[in-house]
Amino acid sequence: MPLLRELTLAGFLERLAAGTPTPGGGSAAALGGALGGALLQMVCRLTIGRDEARPHEAALGALLGQAADLQARLLDLVDEDAAAYDEVMQALRLPKGTEDEKAARRMALQRANLAATDSPLRAAEACHALLGLAAELAATGNRNALSDIGSAAQLAQAGLRGAVMNVRINLPGLGDPAQAQQFETRVGTLEEEGARRLVLCLERLASRAR
Repeated sequence: MPLLRELTLAGFLERLAAGTPTPGGGSAAALGGALGGALLQMVCRLTIGRDEARPHEAALGALLGQAADLQARLLDLVDEDAAAYDEVMQALRLPKGTEDEKAARRMALQRANLAATDSPLRAAEACHALLGLAAELAATGNRNALSDIGSAAQLAQAGLRGAVMNVRINLPGLGDPAQAQQFETRVGTLEEEGARRLVLCLERLASRAR
């Protein structure tokens, strides 16, 4: 079966709409963030070379590279998230007739749930970083592409929020309350900071659109 990232857009949507557990919300969240990263790159390229952007060219070039790296990371996570949850489903199918089988199944589920929690956490972190880039670009990006920066920020925020939800739903399956709390603390911080970055981005865009 081809990687999700290798499907056509229509093919991916067909897989997403199918009555199967994967791809699901985690993959969709990662893709949303990747779309935001692509839009930020577009705006950088539409800005670099313009007279008014000369003082910011070095920063814009760095931002372009960072957005490209984050997009690539999120695109990888589209498939990694689906693969991680497939492991959870496989663990659920393990036999549980004897005490040994139950113990082995429990350990397999905990390992699989850890991977299924880690992948959306990494997607949330990448989307959080994209929101920071969007806020930065909102101050210097091409004025004719302000709506594209705003769209990128909203996509990154949607990706972050979706990824956070996918982290939280897996926490009970970790079997380790202390570890679950560490994940919860991390995603709570990402959520709060991401919301602030989105507000800053939108405020900057609104001030330049006047």
